[in-house]
Amino acid sequence: MGKAEQFKDKSEQLKQQAKQAMGKAKDEASSRASQGRGRPDDETRRVQQDAQDRLDQDYDA
Repeated sequence: MGKAEQFKDKSEQLKQQAKQAMGKAKDEASSRASQGRGRPDDETRRVQQDAQDRLDQDYDA
């Protein structure tokens, strides 16, 4: 096997690794983005529940 073929093989190997890494990074970014979208809903529900609890306590007194 000549040097040119070795470099070509190594180049192809590195290209495939880069594609895999890019795909993994995209999946991770997508996952983080979807998790980030869920947080505001949870926060909104918590704030609404706190407000309702305070209202209920005011009327109980």
